[in-house]
Formats: sequence, C-alpha cells, structure tokens
Amino acid sequence: MIDVNFQLKGSAITVVVLAIIRYEPKSLVDELKEKITQAPQFFVNSPVLINLDRLENPESLKKIADLLTICRELDLQPLGFSGVPGVLLAAVNKTGLAILPTPSERALKLPKQETATSVETVIERVVETVVETVIEERLVQRQSKVITRPVRSGQQIYAEGADLIVLAQVSEGAEVLADGHIHVYGTLRGRALAGVKGDESARIFCQQMEAELVSVAGNFVLQDSLPPELLKKPVQVSLKGEKVVVEALVSN
Repeated sequence: MIDVNFQLKGSAITVVVLAIIRYEPKSLVDELKEKITQAPQFFVNSPVLINLDRLENPESLKKIADLLTICRELDLQPLGFSGVPGVLLAAVNKTGLAILPTPSERALKLPKQETATSVETVIERVVETVVETVIEERLVQRQSKVITRPVRSGQQIYAEGADLIVLAQVSEGAEVLADGHIHVYGTLRGRALAGVKGDESARIFCQQMEAELVSVAGNFVLQDSLPPELLKKPVQVSLKGEKVVVEALVSN
C-alpha cells in the first residue's frame, strides 16, 4: 500500500504550437477554423502552446485574454506561452498560464557571474558550448526502442532519446513519438511524430501510409495534405527547411 498522497512523474504529451505572426482577430479565427475543419479529431480539445516569438507587432496583442477566448471558443486549450516579448510579459503573467522557454532561450541560458563579463567572453563561451554539444551528440549512438505488438487506438508510445521501431501496425487514434527516427513495419494509421525535441534530421519510415498526421521536429502534415498517390504505399517522411516532404520509400 502506498502511504503518500501523490507522485510526481515525467510525461510526454503532444502539444500544438500556435505561432502568432500577426494578430488580426477576425482573420485569425477564420484561418484557425479552416485548419481545424481539416482534422477536427486532432485539434478539438488539444492542448495549445502559444508562441509569440515571431509576432510582428506585439502592441496589437495587449488584450491577451481575447486571444485565449478565441482559442477556447474553438475548443483549443491553451496551456502556456513561449517567446513572450518583454512588452507583453505583464499581461501574460496575469493569465496564470505558464511561460516556457523556447529551445534557443534554453540553450543559451548562462549562469550569473559575480563580476561583469565582457561581450567577447560571453560570445566565446556560447560558441564553445554549442560546438562541444554538437560534437558530443554526433558521437553518441542513438538507442532504439522496439515494439513488437500493434499500437492500439488511444495508446501512446514514446521513445525518449531513441529511435522507435514498431514491428506491427499503428491503429487510428494511436500515437507514436520519438526523439529520433520512427520505423513502422506495418500500416501507419495513427499519428507519428519524429524528432520531437527538435532533431530536424529525424525521419519517419512506414510500409503502408494511412496516417492521420505525420510530424518532424514540430512541422506536421495532415492526412488530407498527403500525396494521394502515396497513400497505402511504403513512404519516408523528412524535413527540408520547414517543409515536410513525403516521398516513396523505394524509387522505381
């Protein structure tokens, strides 16, 4: 019998990132409705992280509550913000939602120094850190997580720090995620998200493509946007720039 009132556990969840570029309420609502209509089963009641890193005119979003209302009326559930400009910090804090660091903010966060450090020293330290990290990541061989059974509707399989290999089908409503590549040696009908921590070199391979959604490093394509000639065929999914590319696994 457990004699504690709670447990703290880590968990992986799929979060839709809503990156606001221009805040024009009416056109934003219209565009969101159009996108949600394409895949309501994916978007309805989905948690949403609102990213403001690319917002062109932060002053236009002083009424943060209005944006949250728009999301909730469309059955999107905001859980926090990232990339918040300084001018909006006070307004965002009043919402009570989390403010999460962007990957670049997390990577470049340096410990405070007791004495002032020159700009040249800071730049040198950052460059050294980035270079050492990249070299180390390339030398480490990624592990693989192997799943031998079908992944059924409602199930989620996550390969943290690893590639994911599924030797059976991924059913509609199921979700497979990996920090690295995803291999499905069966029919892929659910959602597959590779490179979930930002690895843009990650790929998805499957023997029969019928996915609800495929994503690489946060860039996704819905089933309606998949090339029709590749449905039910062996394919690979990769990222070129910010574009998700779906192509035949074996060229004729």
